[in-house]
Amino acid sequence: MSLNLKINYVEFPAGDLALVKAFYSGAFGWRFTDYGPDYTAFNDGQLDGGFFKSDKKSSASQGAALVVLYAERLDEALDTVVKNGGTVVREIFSFPGGRRFHFADPNGNELAVWSDK
Repeated sequence: MSLNLKINYVEFPAGDLALVKAFYSGAFGWRFTDYGPDYTAFNDGQLDGGFFKSDKKSSASQGAALVVLYAERLDEALDTVVKNGGTVVREIFSFPGGRRFHFADPNGNELAVWSDK
């Protein structure tokens, strides 16, 4: 019997929910739904998640899981992240199967973007 256990939702801390919504909607086109002053949910077109009000941040360097997004055009994705207020934490590098970079959103959460091109 399969329990069908798959990642279904992911949550991040964010000190400034308005800032995080502006960043992710501008950089990646995510849509948001507010649930009170301390929580906002997002949909990226495939996955749902949310941001909860907190001064903490999620960083792989501190042992947190690293969420990795996919982009067909990695260089354009990097430019879009920076243009919308993200900070590049690790420049584009190659690995077997593709290339990627790491960034911090305006609240300090670290994510990555990869491409197989």
